[in-house]
Amino acid sequence: MRAPAAGGAVTVTTTAHSGMRTQYPFVLPRGYVDEAGQVHREGVMRLATARDELLPQTDQRVRQNPAYLTVLLLERTVTSLGSVSEVDTFVIENLFASDLAFLQDLYRRINQDGHTEAAVSCPACGHDFAVDVAGDASGGS
Repeated sequence: MRAPAAGGAVTVTTTAHSGMRTQYPFVLPRGYVDEAGQVHREGVMRLATARDELLPQTDQRVRQNPAYLTVLLLERTVTSLGSVSEVDTFVIENLFASDLAFLQDLYRRINQDGHTEAAVSCPACGHDFAVDVAGDASGGS
């Protein structure tokens, strides 16, 4: 897995036994603005477990509004966001819509597709290539 290191560098680590990537660094398009006005864009999302998907189903907020499931899933799987001490429902609820959509897409990509890459074509030459939408690749956003 890749994790931002001090100074914005990216280090690559894997789990001790399997070598399976379970955490995915990302850079939000706009960023979460905290109560002090500080913008937080770099974060990490981990793979979801069955428990992550099951427990929110019993939450009263999800029963009243099924769309709230997204907030609870992201609260459970976004493990860090800038220098925010805890990523909780307040943080997720106060993301800009574009950042929420970005995290929803990242969640789907890593938990269903198993990767964060999207196939794209250059509009000028038509060359096909892959882009890491998580923004953790060299030269990422």
